[in-house]
Amino acid sequence: MRKDDLYITIPSFFRCPISLDVMKSPVSLCTGVTYDRASIQRWLDSGNNTCPATMQVLQSKEIVPNRNLQRLIQMWSDSVARRQVDAESAAPSSVVVPSQDHVKLLVKQLDKNCSSSLAKIVCFAGESEENREFLARMDGFLNAVFDFMRNAKSDIKLVEQVVSILDLIQSKIQDKKPLLESNCLSTILVVLQRGTSDSQIQSLRLLESIAIDGESKLKIAEKEGLLLELVNSLSKEKDERLIEASLSCLSAITKPKRVKTKLIQYRTIPELKNLLSEPNMSVSIIEKSLKLLETLSFCKEGRVEIRHDSKLLQAIVQKVLKVSSKATEHAVTVLWSVCCLFREEKAQEAVVGCSNGMTKFLLLMQSDCSSATRQMSADLLKLFRVNSNSCLSSYDTKTTHIMPC
Repeated sequence: MRKDDLYITIPSFFRCPISLDVMKSPVSLCTGVTYDRASIQRWLDSGNNTCPATMQVLQSKEIVPNRNLQRLIQMWSDSVARRQVDAESAAPSSVVVPSQDHVKLLVKQLDKNCSSSLAKIVCFAGESEENREFLARMDGFLNAVFDFMRNAKSDIKLVEQVVSILDLIQSKIQDKKPLLESNCLSTILVVLQRGTSDSQIQSLRLLESIAIDGESKLKIAEKEGLLLELVNSLSKEKDERLIEASLSCLSAITKPKRVKTKLIQYRTIPELKNLLSEPNMSVSIIEKSLKLLETLSFCKEGRVEIRHDSKLLQAIVQKVLKVSSKATEHAVTVLWSVCCLFREEKAQEAVVGCSNGMTKFLLLMQSDCSSATRQMSADLLKLFRVNSNSCLSSYDTKTTHIMPC
């Protein structure tokens, strides 16, 4: 493979035997052959019961993440990315980073030639940590930037530059309260609706950084149109980076019960089901989807919606022991919340009806997962045992005491 003048050799065992592309999510069959998750899932979903590489009949259609190979691919990918960055850095650049004295002058002249000045300040901030520290400490700079946030909604390019600056220096800003003002939140909403994917992601990171307590979370959630736009960003047709940033932002603001209730009204749970049901989704998106679902499961309205959706419950069970230890813990907590803590009968029936469910919880009991996850797995396992003895109505178990938020 060639990118400009940089040649990249792909190790053959990093390629999926089906697609021949570098594997994004390597998983192994019982035959020991590793494939990309999306490719082998399509093969199995088409009704095939053999290993494509060996043509052996499969004793089990379970697929197991090959995490060692995934780490190797990630290390290789990072190495390639560094080589590309080094190659680009070595090339002559037409962008001149302004000096600190020049930046001071640019800040004073923002009103006269704001677009050009902001572009140069973005370049300056992106150059180094020292530059970002300099901007955050400069007298009058943050006030000028906040004024742009309050008043520049009509010029989307201008707003995107301001958001880019704030995203770069957000960790250096001590007082972020101005960003919680209604006008500033309106500007962030404009970027989420009309900006580029990069600008939308920067806006989401900015929102997440200011959601530091119950009051700030409520202000963000109660800004008209903002919460709904965050939910809309979860559509699986969107950029995966945008989906991931939206999930992180939603998790950061969803602690108050009023926010949970609004998210459920905005049909967040069906969007999460779509993400969990998509075979090509990244590990990080699955983990964050399950984490948000866990938070919503401790709200009565959330549990009601989850218990009535057997496909969602099946998707959650499928993620146990198949994605990551973090995803497994979130999935088990959701199942335990609706089935054991609040004893939703419809949810119990759907979980008990999942194939390999009992095997998964038995394996979890013997794994090195956390003690809380092991206890919840034991509680869920009792559902299968009670069901097999036709005694579901007399199900009685001692569950770990967790109070809903």
